Amino acid sequence: MSVWIQQEILLQPRPRGFHLITDDIVAELPSLRSIRVGLLHLLLQHTSASLTINENADPSVRTDFETVFNSLVSEDRRDLIHTYEGDDDMPAHIKSSLLGVSLTLPVRDGRLVLGTWQGIYLGEHRNQGGRRRVVATLQGQGD
Repeated sequence: MSVWIQQEILLQPRPRGFHLITDDIVAELPSLRSIRVGLLHLLLQHTSASLTINENADPSVRTDFETVFNSLVSEDRRDLIHTYEGDDDMPAHIKSSLLGVSLTLPVRDGRLVLGTWQGIYLGEHRNQGGRRRVVATLQGQGD
């Protein structure tokens, strides 16, 4: 049976930085378990945060991500014009565009097909980002 499911996932506010959210996503998608083969598309509906996949075991990787992204796009630049919401405003938009706001993941036998050390990250690029919304679209062949 062919399955198409779409739902919104509301993530709790997180501090600035990179956060492993794989378990949060899976917990909100009980219908994932019924998919034999398919795809999960995730769209983060924000322009100052991002989604990416990387190391899921060692938290120092997420700390290093934040360090590198802050050095690549610093907030102390005086040449940026779009600062309506503070010094972190435009740098957050740039970081979001560098990593992107969507992911497409394979699904097999009711589980996301990720590598052993891979997890889904939310990159929170604002000092006060608030709750973040993700639209999850699941398609595939079900039981």
